[in-house]
Amino acid sequence: MKKTLALLMLVSSLTAVRSQSTYYVFLDGPSESPANASPGTGVGTVVYDPTLHTLQLQVTFSGLTGTTTASHIHAATANPFAGTAGVATTTPSFAGFPLGVSSGSFSNTLDLTVASSFNAAYVTANGGTLTSAEAALAAAMAGGRAYWNIHSSTFGGGEIRGFLSVVPEPSSTALAGVGVVGLALRAWHKRRVLKR
Repeated sequence: MKKTLALLMLVSSLTAVRSQSTYYVFLDGPSESPANASPGTGVGTVVYDPTLHTLQLQVTFSGLTGTTTASHIHAATANPFAGTAGVATTTPSFAGFPLGVSSGSFSNTLDLTVASSFNAAYVTANGGTLTSAEAALAAAMAGGRAYWNIHSSTFGGGEIRGFLSVVPEPSSTALAGVGVVGLALRAWHKRRVLKR
C-alpha cells in the first residue's frame, strides 16, 4: 500500500511538472537584429507556470563590450525565431537585473497577476487585461516568437539576445514506463502477500 501511494505521488508530481513550460535561451550578438560582432554571450532558462501564473527567470552573461542598461523579454515577432517585437515584460528592465556591468547573473520570478511584471503598452495591445497579456506571452514563447534581450551602453538596441526555445517534456513513453513500474510493483506485492 505504501509503495502504491508513493507511486501515485510520483505520477502526481510528474503531472504537475508537465503543466509548466521550460524554455532555454542562448544570447549572443549575431542573434541581434541587426546582428553585431559582440563577443558577449549568455545562457538562461525561463519557466512558465500557468497554474501559479509565474515566470521564473535565470540568466548568466559575460563578455559584453558595454555595460548593461536594460534587460527584458520581447514578444511577439511576426515569424518564429526571427524579427523584432516590442517589450512584453517589465520596463525599463527586470527588477534586480544587474545594471552597469559587462558580466553577471540574474534570477527572479515574475508574478504575472501583477501589472508591474508587464510593459503597460504590451497589456494594452494584447486585450487590455493581465490575463490576456499572460495568454499572449505564453503563446509567443510556445511559438518561438519571444526573445530575451540584454541592452548595453555600446548597443542601445541590444547587445545580445536569444529566442526562447522549448525544453522537450518527458515523452509519453517515459510516463508509460512509470506506469509499467507501478504495475510491476503491484504484481510483486500481490505475489508476496499470496505466499504468506
